[in-house]
Amino acid sequence: MITVYGIKNCDTVKKATKWLDSQNITYSFFDFKKQSLTTELLNEFVSKSSWDVLLNKRSTTFRNLPDDIKDNLTDEVIFQAVLSQPTLLKRPLLDHQKGFHVGFKEPLYQELFLS
Repeated sequence: MITVYGIKNCDTVKKATKWLDSQNITYSFFDFKKQSLTTELLNEFVSKSSWDVLLNKRSTTFRNLPDDIKDNLTDEVIFQAVLSQPTLLKRPLLDHQKGFHVGFKEPLYQELFLS
C-alpha cells in the first residue's frame, strides 16, 4: 500500500499526486488539514527519517514559531510543535513497501515505481 501524506494545496504534493495519477498508481492520501497527525504516526515518521529531513525550516509555519521554540529545537520541542502544526513537515511524505521518502523528485518516483 502506498500512502502520500501532505496537504492538498501544497504545490509539491500536487506534483507528486499528479505524477502518481498519470502512471495509474493507486495510493491513499492523508491530508494533514483534514486528518489528525497522531503521536504514533509522527513516531513512525521519525523512526524512518530524521528531523533534519522532516522539518521544513523554510515554511511560513516555521518562521512564525516563537523564538523560544526556534532557539530550542530539541527532539521533544520539535515533536510537540509538529504535532500541533503538521505543516512544519516537509511534503509530500511517501510511505510504501520500498521505503519512506520526503519531497517529490520525478526521477526518484520513476525509479521506485517504473523500474
